[in-house]
Amino acid sequence: MTDPSSAELAVLLSRIAGALERLAPAPAASPDFEAAEAFVWHVDEKHLAPIANVNRVAMPLLKGIDLVRDLLTDNTERFAKGLPANNALLWGARGMGKSSLVKAAHAEVNGRIGGLKLIEIHREDIESLPALMNLTRATPYRFIVFCDDLSFDAEDTSYKSLKAALEGGIEGRPDNLIFYATSNRRHLMPREMIDNERSTAINPGEAVEEKVSLSDRFGLWLGFHRCSQDDYLAMVYGYVAHFGLVEEEARIRAEALEWSTTRGARSGRTAWQYVQDLAGRLGQVLR
Repeated sequence: MTDPSSAELAVLLSRIAGALERLAPAPAASPDFEAAEAFVWHVDEKHLAPIANVNRVAMPLLKGIDLVRDLLTDNTERFAKGLPANNALLWGARGMGKSSLVKAAHAEVNGRIGGLKLIEIHREDIESLPALMNLTRATPYRFIVFCDDLSFDAEDTSYKSLKAALEGGIEGRPDNLIFYATSNRRHLMPREMIDNERSTAINPGEAVEEKVSLSDRFGLWLGFHRCSQDDYLAMVYGYVAHFGLVEEEARIRAEALEWSTTRGARSGRTAWQYVQDLAGRLGQVLR
């Protein structure tokens, strides 16, 4: 005969187990990679949100960066074909099309070959990169994981996680995944941070090596430099022709140069901002 106290205890334990199951988060659903060609990684939900319309610039509109354009496109095409390819760091002057080139290269190569997905990971979520890799590892697709404006401050140690994820970890980077990042810094660390390590460390060479070795995980370094006046005007004229804006060329030239002078910079971003202003004044929608 069952002891009443034992039966009551069994019922209580069963109720507790049921309550714990209801409190536990539901298992993450497998991503539907057929839903889109691009995704954004949300680390809190371990979820890849599909992006139906990617904010991108067409490759022919990217002027003045022919060499780095060809290098990144070739690297991306080799990767999409299953051939060896490198992680890429696009560094240099702001507004010169670093992130635009990544998205344009993905669109162009995926349009020809297919099966290539673009995943954006935010800078503050970089430590979750191993979890993202686990979601993509056993799928038939190939993935470009893209982090825009990647850099690290003096107290930030998450760069160590990125180093291990890209190369050096026991599991390694999956063969079907590559990492592209953009940054204004070549070594991803502020210069004063590196100089401080050099001046205060007992073994300054070793301290500096620890900080700059992250960039070595990127086999392809692509430098973006400030554009010349001719390149800047080529960008403006390219946008004007693409969107069919009707205005005198001499006036466009004068206004575009004045626009860049007032902002103290010539870049693709400055050219685009001028064209947006021009289109607004002409009463034309950019499509």
